[in-house]
Amino acid sequence: MSKRHEAIGIKQAVRFDWMQKVANLLLAGLDAKTIRQELHKFLMDKKGDGSEGKRSEQARGFVVSNLMKTWVSPDPELLPFRDASLVYLQENPSMALAIHWGMISAAYPFWFNAARQAGRLLALQEQVTQAQIVNRLKEHYGDRQTVSRYAQFVIRSFIAWGVLKDSEVKGCYEKAAPVDVADPALATLMFESALHATLKAKSTFELLLNNPAFFPFQFPAITGDYVSQRCERIDVVRCGLDDELLKLKDS
Repeated sequence: MSKRHEAIGIKQAVRFDWMQKVANLLLAGLDAKTIRQELHKFLMDKKGDGSEGKRSEQARGFVVSNLMKTWVSPDPELLPFRDASLVYLQENPSMALAIHWGMISAAYPFWFNAARQAGRLLALQEQVTQAQIVNRLKEHYGDRQTVSRYAQFVIRSFIAWGVLKDSEVKGCYEKAAPVDVADPALATLMFESALHATLKAKSTFELLLNNPAFFPFQFPAITGDYVSQRCERIDVVRCGLDDELLKLKDS
C-alpha cells in the first residue's frame, strides 16, 4: 500500500459542518496557517457528538489535522481534484455533502473503505452494526486495536453526516434516504474520488457506478466515455465489447 492508502488517520469524529467550515475558509482565500488557527478557535468548545464543551488540545489537534489534510493541504496528487471539487462546491453549495464525501474519501481511503464495508452489509441486510463493519475492516488492515478505535470515529461521523441513522435496536444502524446526484459532472468527480481512494487508481466503470462506498448516493445514468470526456484527469480503456476500465492518468 502507499502511505495514504495504508494510513488509518481518522482519529476523531469529523462532523459535516466542520468540513463546511474549512472549505469556506479556503474559498475565502485564507492561507494555510490562518486556516489552521481559525479551525482551532472554531473547535475550541465543539465535540464530535455535536455537544459543546471544552476539548483537549490533542483531540482538537487531531480533528484540525484531518480537516487540513482533506481540504487545505492534501497530498500533491490530490491537488487538481481538490481544486475541481472546490470550484464545484462554490457553484453548487446544495451538493456539499457529496463533494465533502468525495474529498475525505480521496484524502483518507480508510473512510472510503469503511463506507464500502457498510454499504456491502446494507445491500444484504436492513441494519448494520459497528462490530460487523470493524470485523470486515480488520480483514483489510489487520487485527489492530487502532482499526477498531478509529473505525468507531468514522462510523460516528457517518451518523453525524446523516447517512446512517440509529435503529430501534441499540448499536444497530440503518441507511438514510439516498442523496440524488443528478448532475453527471458531480458523479464524475465522485468517481474520480473513488479512483484516488483505490490503491491501483483504476476500476471498471460498472464497479465504480455500483461501489458500495457510495451507498448514501444515487447516481444518474452515464457512461465511462462521458466520464473520461468530462474529466481530463481520467482515461478510459475498453476491455472487450462492454467493459470500460477507468484509471487516473499518470498512475
